Amino acid sequence: MKSDVEELMPRLLPVDCGEGTENLDLSGPPRNPQEYLRQVQLEASLCPDVVVAQIDPKKLKKKQTVNASVAGCLAAPVGFCPSLSWQQHQVSNFSDVRQSITKNRTHWSNHILDDNVQMPKLTDEEGWKRFCLGEKTYLGPSSSGLTEADQEPALDYSKVVGFPPLLSIVSRFNQSLVLMLLDILISWFEEREFVPQLGRWLYALLACLEKPLLPEAHSSIRQLARRCAQLRSTMNSQEDENLPALNLLICLVARYFEQVDLADQPE
Repeated sequence: MKSDVEELMPRLLPVDCGEGTENLDLSGPPRNPQEYLRQVQLEASLCPDVVVAQIDPKKLKKKQTVNASVAGCLAAPVGFCPSLSWQQHQVSNFSDVRQSITKNRTHWSNHILDDNVQMPKLTDEEGWKRFCLGEKTYLGPSSSGLTEADQEPALDYSKVVGFPPLLSIVSRFNQSLVLMLLDILISWFEEREFVPQLGRWLYALLACLEKPLLPEAHSSIRQLARRCAQLRSTMNSQEDENLPALNLLICLVARYFEQVDLADQPE
């Protein structure tokens, strides 16, 4: 008697099953071609018609859907926009830095880290924020509860200003980690003010970001440029110490990573 599957999908290789198919031993190797084909048919007949995957939602990555906004940057206030020659010079310097990192990656990745450099686990987002920014910056005003001993830089960098993006550290990062850290820091930046240690890490991670960009990388760096432009638009003085850093990040995203619609247009 033919099964429902056989009615819908006729056999391409008809096989005479013969007697004793129900007693066929699936654990041992087939002794001849016909026995092999009978084993395949029997295994197929034992499979359920419908299979439901058992998925653990906790193991699913966050933000699997990438929403890449095409919105541009806020225009720089009068007198805050860098010149075209300045932007070109920064792109040239940045390109040299990237080439140097690529050339010396193996050397620096084999460099022994100091004992106090303890990198967080890959999935520890809060730990990476502390590592890069320092607990005092990461927690903001709530960090005022730290004792004076906790705030001693000599005791723990992660509790004060964070670890700097040394070549011996960033050279160990693969692209998955680079993208993850960019996303973590840019998301933190969306709700916080700019701080120097954030700028240093963003520059270093962009220098390690490989081209061509993945879709999620496009989304993240565009988000970064828009946030920088937003903060710049609120500045009251061209002497603001954060202005050059914000201009630099906008410049690199727009000019080096070719998000030209976000580029500053000199007056």
